[in-house]
Amino acid sequence: MRRFALQLRRLSHGAAPPRLRCVMMNAARLDYDSRIRFDSLTQAGWKEVLINKELPLPAELIHALPPSVRLICEAGTGYNNIDLAACRAKGISVCNVPTYAREAMAHMAITLVMALACSLVPQARALAAGNREYMTQCHLGALPHFELTGKTIGLIGGLGTIGQRVAAMCRALGMRVLVCDVLPAARDAGGELVSFDEMLRRSDFVSVHCPLNAHTRGLVGAEALSKMKPSAYLVNTARGAIVDQAALVQALRAKRIAGAALDVYGEGSAPPPPLPHDSPLYDLDNVILTPHIGWQRLESRQRVVDMCAENIAKFARGEPMNIDMATGLPRVESS
Repeated sequence: MRRFALQLRRLSHGAAPPRLRCVMMNAARLDYDSRIRFDSLTQAGWKEVLINKELPLPAELIHALPPSVRLICEAGTGYNNIDLAACRAKGISVCNVPTYAREAMAHMAITLVMALACSLVPQARALAAGNREYMTQCHLGALPHFELTGKTIGLIGGLGTIGQRVAAMCRALGMRVLVCDVLPAARDAGGELVSFDEMLRRSDFVSVHCPLNAHTRGLVGAEALSKMKPSAYLVNTARGAIVDQAALVQALRAKRIAGAALDVYGEGSAPPPPLPHDSPLYDLDNVILTPHIGWQRLESRQRVVDMCAENIAKFARGEPMNIDMATGLPRVESS
């Protein structure tokens, strides 16, 4: 655990914001063990801001925080690792940085869609395995290989910032876009708004871009997968627990869907766990697996730091942050 003091310099005319003292809590360890001693954190009474990266903050820890803590800034998009009800009861504001990886995540989803459409991974794997003759052979019809123009993609959570970027990119490729979301369509949806079942039935690709919550956990399960076309593909770059992994394995084994591409795994814990070494997904030839790399581009990593700093600066100036997750409203905190 690293502690540092963040000096917020004057960003506008008038009095400079107060000096906020922060502590950084980072769970992004290579072994994802999430082990950290909280005793010094909960007993020290000088910190006003906690900057958190995926570390679980349950109610018992929130209630044990010193009264000086006024803000928890999650350095990422997901915040299901924080007990918001406990924060609300203690009067602690919570913010995240939901758009820092918008471009990176949209690019990742499109990359996986393109890779599925041309069977990129199995064809590259054949060469990597030493089959040099594969380079000179004709493979017409041996593996799926088709254009995206004219194909239909269904976006679960398509009204969010990432979903909207994916929709724009798919339209540029000549794809038809279907959008399914629990959010009201207060603006152009970027595609045809349809029900969940209709999206499943009509889509050649189903791409997941919704947050993980009580309503979306296991949303793509056996029933949903059974409604997809046998020629359709599933892409998940959002949260692993949105897809029932056991049901997906069964669907892939039985060829009930053509394939899948996954960048996220696990049951929704924070930090997200890697895929277990004994997962049956490793043995399937109709799935692409990547190790949760969608958000990790250089620009997005710098952006998360910049956006966290801006959130804290706004908080110190008494200006609205993005959204205070503990209340669901723009947050203004008097200094």
